[in-house]
Amino acid sequence: MKAWVVSRHGGPEVLLLQPKDRPQAQAGETLVRVEAVGLNHLDLWVRKGVEGHTFPLPITPGCDIVGTVEETGQRVLVNPILSCGRCEKCKKGFEPLCPQFGLIGETTDGGCADIIRVPTGNLLPLPKNISTLDAVCLPIAYVTAWSMLTRKAKTEKGEWVLIQAGGSGVSVAAIQMAKYLGATVITTVGSPEKAEKARALGADHVIQYKTEPFREALKKILKSNGRKGVDIVIDHVGQETFSDSMRALDWGGRLVTCGSTTGPTAQINLQALFFKNLSILGSTMGAKSDLAVVLNLLEQKKIKAVIDRTFDWADLPKAHAYLESRKAFGKVVITR
Repeated sequence: MKAWVVSRHGGPEVLLLQPKDRPQAQAGETLVRVEAVGLNHLDLWVRKGVEGHTFPLPITPGCDIVGTVEETGQRVLVNPILSCGRCEKCKKGFEPLCPQFGLIGETTDGGCADIIRVPTGNLLPLPKNISTLDAVCLPIAYVTAWSMLTRKAKTEKGEWVLIQAGGSGVSVAAIQMAKYLGATVITTVGSPEKAEKARALGADHVIQYKTEPFREALKKILKSNGRKGVDIVIDHVGQETFSDSMRALDWGGRLVTCGSTTGPTAQINLQALFFKNLSILGSTMGAKSDLAVVLNLLEQKKIKAVIDRTFDWADLPKAHAYLESRKAFGKVVITR
């Protein structure tokens, strides 16, 4: 068999398709023949490296995986969350706090291979009415968005939510989920084309940050609706937007962050933080059980998968370069 391998950090050119021994399933594991893999910014970090973090190189990337069980041919969605399953955090149902928490495709070899072995308990059978391409969008982005809005922000009906970078995988999911939860949604995008797509997903207000000053546009929206700020901000952009995200919050507001694609550092006005009773909440993925919840929302058509572009399996480096260009609205997927 063959697998894409990252042996050293760098640009898309470090992704190499190489021969690899066929995996052997151990007790409690199942072999899955991979059909499609959804890409995330996490895949870019695995490839490029992250300061202060060590990835187990060489590694096969790919966290969002759909395939068929090798023995039976059953279509399955792979839950990428790894944990011990025994500690108090796991027993309480929130695996990201487990000391052994990890992700398939980041901690261990992922889905960019012909065949992979995964813990049998990480397999979700796919309903017949859900396509492979739709299902492969869910594990990282949609579970992360759901956890941010429900477990962390505890979004309530009637609240206002600002979602930064509305075209990203997490934000495309968050727009839909915030509307499902009964919120009014403001989002930011970088082009008229993305603005139109964001509105089609349900965004009530869209700010094109490249053509209008974010603060002025936000003030205008809020003032016309009798508001001084938003209740919740979903931010994974990081350094570039964090200050504006904090200033956008109304008293008692909550900012939830799950990433820092533009840089890991930010300044915080501590007086605003305690005077306004603000909350800053970090979020990594969600509970293992959240994937089944999100899959059910998709099956009931409460949300939908949004795919910007698919690439052939042999074009993984091109898919990485495209995702890194920030041109995509929604998910980038490689498929056979």
